Amino acid sequence: MNTENLKKFNIFDDLSNKEIDLFTKKIEPKSYAKNEMIMKEGEPGDSILFLLSGEINITKSLTLSTNKNGTKDNREKEFIRCKAQDNIIIGEVSLFGNNHKRTASAKALENCEIGAINKKDFFNICNSNNEVGYKVLKNITGIITKKLIDTNHQVLKLTTAFSLLIDN
Repeated sequence: MNTENLKKFNIFDDLSNKEIDLFTKKIEPKSYAKNEMIMKEGEPGDSILFLLSGEINITKSLTLSTNKNGTKDNREKEFIRCKAQDNIIIGEVSLFGNNHKRTASAKALENCEIGAINKKDFFNICNSNNEVGYKVLKNITGIITKKLIDTNHQVLKLTTAFSLLIDN
């Protein structure tokens, strides 16, 4: 793992190479084979993941009643497809709060390299250098805010489509 690999991720915007290097030392590289699960929705999570190479699919389970008996269909819905050049992080929600569970599943669509930093190491760095911690947490807030805005737009589109279906 090197600083150049991490500079491209939004979480490290406005950080110097020296500041990014604090994280580089704690990020563990992990390899995943094609079709291997990287994380599963509902499982405990305590790390943030950086997609360094490859392509992944992020899914959420859909729980639908499929008949009058209330039988549940727990199919997964493709939520987003991500490539390394998208410079995405996943699992950032698990950094906040206690006993957080993964909110989605991620699966390797091809051989992938992922960098992972656990919650304890992440916050030790932030606590030992308040300026770095402020910058990184500000960046994570921006990332989560963008995802929330995008989700709100998706909900609005779905609500509109559903309303039109019901009206007809």
